[in-house]
Amino acid sequence: MFGRGCGGVGVLLVLCGWLELSSPCPRDCICYTSPSTVSCQAHNFLSVPEEIPAQSERVFLQNNKIQRLLRGHFSPTTAMLWLYSNNISYIQASTFHGFARLEELDLGDNRHLRALASDTFQGLGRLHALHLYHCGLLSLPSGIFEGLSSLQYLYLQDNQLEFLEDDLFVDLLNLSHLFLHGNRLWSLHQNTFRGLGVLDRLLLHQNRLQWVHRLAFHDLHRLTTLYLFNNSLTELSGACLALLPALEYLRLNDNLWECDCKALPLWDWLRRFRGSTSSLGCVSPPELQGRDLKELRKDELPSCSAGEETQGRGVIGGEAELGESLKKEEDHRLHHRNHRHRHNHHQHPHLPHGDQHNGDLSPSPLPLPRPPKGSRRNCTRNRGRKGKGGVQGGLNEVQTLREGEEKDNAPGGGKHDPSAPTRRRNKCVPRTSVGPPSGVKRANSNAASHSAGTFVCVLLAGLLSLTAVILL
Repeated sequence: MFGRGCGGVGVLLVLCGWLELSSPCPRDCICYTSPSTVSCQAHNFLSVPEEIPAQSERVFLQNNKIQRLLRGHFSPTTAMLWLYSNNISYIQASTFHGFARLEELDLGDNRHLRALASDTFQGLGRLHALHLYHCGLLSLPSGIFEGLSSLQYLYLQDNQLEFLEDDLFVDLLNLSHLFLHGNRLWSLHQNTFRGLGVLDRLLLHQNRLQWVHRLAFHDLHRLTTLYLFNNSLTELSGACLALLPALEYLRLNDNLWECDCKALPLWDWLRRFRGSTSSLGCVSPPELQGRDLKELRKDELPSCSAGEETQGRGVIGGEAELGESLKKEEDHRLHHRNHRHRHNHHQHPHLPHGDQHNGDLSPSPLPLPRPPKGSRRNCTRNRGRKGKGGVQGGLNEVQTLREGEEKDNAPGGGKHDPSAPTRRRNKCVPRTSVGPPSGVKRANSNAASHSAGTFVCVLLAGLLSLTAVILL
C-alpha cells in the first residue's frame, strides 16, 4: 500500500511541477495549447505585453498600438507572429535573430515603419510568408532578403517604394508570389527580378512605371500572371514579353500607349499570344486615340523611317535599341542616386542596441501618398488559403481579378473596367478575431488561479501521504 501511496504522491508532484514550470497567460490575453497560442489582439496595447509564455508557437498581437519591437520581446520557438495594424515605427535589427522556426511574419499596416535594417530578417531560413504591406517604406536596403530561401509569399504593396536595388530578390529561390502594386516604382532594370526562377505571380499595377528594360523578366520562366495596368508606360518591347513562356494572364490597360511604329513589336507579340489580355488603349497619335492596339491592323500603324523601325523591332541584339536602353538606364540610376541622397535626411535612424527611443528621433513627418483617383486599396486579408484565425478566407486579389478573364478575352476586346464588381472595394473588412477553442476561458487573475492550483496539489499530496502511513 505504501508503494501505491508513493506512486500517487509522485503523480501529484509531477502535476504540481508542471504548474510551477508553465508560464501564466498575459493579462487580457487568451492562451491555449495544441499548438501553444497567445492571442492578445485588439486591446490597445502600447507595447508588447510581458509574460508571453516562452514555449508559445503562435502569437497574435494585431490591431493594437504597439510602437517598438526589441530583442527579447518574443521567443525563438515562435512559428507564427502577427503584428499587423499597430503603430510600429522602429524594429531593432536583432529582434528576430535566432528565430529558426518562424514561418509567417505579418508586419503589415504599420504605416509609420518607413525603414528597415538590412539584417532585420537575417537567419529566418524557414520563413515562407512575409507581410510588409502599407508600412510607408521608402526603400529596401540591399541584402534585406538574404538567406530567405524558403520564402514563398512576399507582400510589399501599398508602400512608397520608388526604386528596387539590383539582385534584391536573388536569394528568394522559392518565391511564388510577389506583390509590388500601389507603390511609386517608375523603372524596372535588367537584374531587378534576377533569381526568381519559380515566380508565378508578379503584381506591378498602380505604380508610376515609365520604362521597363527589355531583359527585366529574363529569369521569370514560370511566371503565369503579370499585372502592369495603371502605370505610365508609353511602350514595351515585344522581346521583353517573349521571355515569359508560361505567361497566361497579362494586364496592360490604363497606360499611355503610343501606337506609332515603335509599337509594332508589341502588337505582333500580342497577335501571337494565346493567353488572357486586357485592352491597350492608344493615347497617340491623335487619329488612333482611344483605339485598342490589339484591334488595329498592321497597316493602320504609322509608317516608320528606317532608323525608327530598327529601334522599334525589339530585337535583343539591335544596336539602336541597346543604345537607347543603356541611355535610359543610366538616366534612371542617376535619378535614383539623387533620390536616395534626398531621403537620407528624412529616414528614421536605426537606434543601436540598448538605446532608448528618444522623442526627438521620431519617424519622418513625410505624408503618406494619396491614392490616385479611382484607385482601390488592397487589403490582403484573404490569401487564397485557409484564413487567419481558422476561418476559411475568400479569394485573394489575383483570383478576384481573374474572375473577369472570360470578359477580357471576348472577341470585342473586353476593355478593363475599373469599376467592375469583381474588383475589390476600397473598404477593407477587418480580419476575423482569433477565438479560443471550446472550454478555454479568458485569462483573468492569473496569479490567484495559479497559486490556488498549487495549494490544491500540495494539500492532496499531504492527504495521500497521511493515508498511506495510517494503512501501514
